[in-house]
Amino acid sequence: MSDKKLVAFGIFWNGVQLAVNQSFSFVVKLVLAKLLFPEQFGLVGMATVVTGFVQVINELGVGAALVQRSEKTLRPIHYHTTFWTGLAFSTVLFLIMCLGAGPVAAGFYKEPQLVRIIPVLSLGILFGSVNLVNRAQLARQMNFKRIALIDSVSRLSSGCLALLLAFMGAGIWSLVFNSVAPVMIAIPLYFKATGWKPRLAWNKQACKDVLGFGLFTTGSNMLSYLYNNIDYLLIGKLLSSSALGVYTLAFVLTDTFRSRIMTVVDRAVYPFYGKNQHDFATLKKYYLTIVQFNCIVVFPVMIFLCALGEPFLLNFFGSKWAGAIAPLQVLSIAVMFNMTVSGNTALMRGLGRPGLEMKLQVLKAAIYIPVLILGIINFGVIGAAWAILINRFFTLLIAQYVFKNLIKVKVSYSDLFIAIRPPLVASIVAFAVAYGMNRIGIHFLFAGVFLFLGYFLTIWCFLHAELKLLIKKIKPA
Repeated sequence: MSDKKLVAFGIFWNGVQLAVNQSFSFVVKLVLAKLLFPEQFGLVGMATVVTGFVQVINELGVGAALVQRSEKTLRPIHYHTTFWTGLAFSTVLFLIMCLGAGPVAAGFYKEPQLVRIIPVLSLGILFGSVNLVNRAQLARQMNFKRIALIDSVSRLSSGCLALLLAFMGAGIWSLVFNSVAPVMIAIPLYFKATGWKPRLAWNKQACKDVLGFGLFTTGSNMLSYLYNNIDYLLIGKLLSSSALGVYTLAFVLTDTFRSRIMTVVDRAVYPFYGKNQHDFATLKKYYLTIVQFNCIVVFPVMIFLCALGEPFLLNFFGSKWAGAIAPLQVLSIAVMFNMTVSGNTALMRGLGRPGLEMKLQVLKAAIYIPVLILGIINFGVIGAAWAILINRFFTLLIAQYVFKNLIKVKVSYSDLFIAIRPPLVASIVAFAVAYGMNRIGIHFLFAGVFLFLGYFLTIWCFLHAELKLLIKKIKPA
């Protein structure tokens, strides 16, 4: 199968994974939100900020490094060395989280329950490194069907168990379990998929080869995580666990959905970018195609949440979540801005420029954090949402500057507009349909159906030839 067909096939299977995971995760979150309260979601959000940051450090960028290396330079010892180095490092981090991070976080947020929650969530750190090598091997083979199946099975299984715990009265621990379990369930599935077994072998030069690339990637990921989660940190500190819970629901329904889309697509195209890192015309073509694809998938969901977010939240989650309505609508618009630069990170890594990526994260954080602090202090949760919207706008400007001046793949504003014009026009049509129907009193579910119909009919008018070709590409040979 050609590289181009593998990319299309990979996006298809990652899309299947996303559809399964997101649909089921949404149901799980919906049920848990009905059973639990905003302050419980907020407590888990506080703990996740801490454990998630350490998880980024834990990965050391080694997965990306193994995928990026060429066939000529990658040897079996790289896999064995990476496995044992990662396992030793994750064990040290787990002990630090159990003995130190829990009490520190509890004192910072003034929430004693975090002393018990953080060590349990940290099990994901301990076991997360076990999957890195196996997942990298499947990614190098572009075997995204197998990755999608493993991720789907592990998330579906953990979600079912979390719901069972919630109905049995486990409360906040059902949320904690839902965050940790997928990593552990996936371990035997990944080993079975690759058939690979770690040997007791370690090589100093192999460690340097992997970590040399991985350290830059880790630094970039750390900065990215901080500036993508500093809102959780500050809302939890400056406001309350209840306010953070409300914000968490709005964020899960918008930006988390966006990040999952970008993650699964990036997994499919990153190996392709690495293999074609000197063919700049091909990279530009595929980058714009990915941006267009991401926008087509994400825009209708964001338009639904923006136009019909109020009746949707009140009917499905109840009045206790009413505070999430305004942040949800603002974050929906922010996500649409962010989709116009989707794939940017994967492209720079594929070009072998993780250092540039890390510098850009510093620049974006320098703009974003002061605006976020001012927004939260003066306007609370809605101020945080507006700060993110402003940040996404500047992210677009920075990305276009990079294309023009700092890398050899040149994407102009006109190139970008041509790529996103179909989903942009379709979004305007869909919003007008949904908003009009909602104003005259039609039930929001019927309005939502017509929103999606109007959107995808408009997309078909623009791109019917391209969509027919894509359907042919994703069919197995």
